[in-house]
Amino acid sequence: MNAFDFSPLFRSAIGFDRMARLVENARAAADGPSYPPYNIEKTGEDSYVLTMAVAGFGPDDIEVTAHDNTLTVAGKAAPAPANTQDNGRVLYRGIAGRAFERRFVLADHIVIEGAQLEHGLLHVALKRQVPEALKPRRIEIQAPKTQRVLEQAAPQAQAA
Repeated sequence: MNAFDFSPLFRSAIGFDRMARLVENARAAADGPSYPPYNIEKTGEDSYVLTMAVAGFGPDDIEVTAHDNTLTVAGKAAPAPANTQDNGRVLYRGIAGRAFERRFVLADHIVIEGAQLEHGLLHVALKRQVPEALKPRRIEIQAPKTQRVLEQAAPQAQAA
């Protein structure tokens, strides 16, 4: 994949460091590994579920963390049981048990509601929670009191 130079876009912009970091993280994620496979589903207006196939990993082997708009899911490889190492029982190993780390860039105000591991699938529930102070609000427009303006203008007209 070609590397793009985004510096011209940021020449006249101040305070967009985070945007540059997001673009770089997205580019790196596109070039990165594809293990373990995952799905991202939109389950409601502001809710999502990230589902990762993590067969062979238990709850103690997986760590889910969120920091600076980045969700990181990391799995540490569990040591293989002694009876399956080099004794000829395993003819083909198709289920990966290697360590992994996946990073996902989160939009502003996305919070992790919880994570659940069942049947070899890790489900991470996410929700957008915009603070009240940042939500759009309607501002009432006050109309001028035209009667009061006319009453003040009338005595001046009589004096002339």
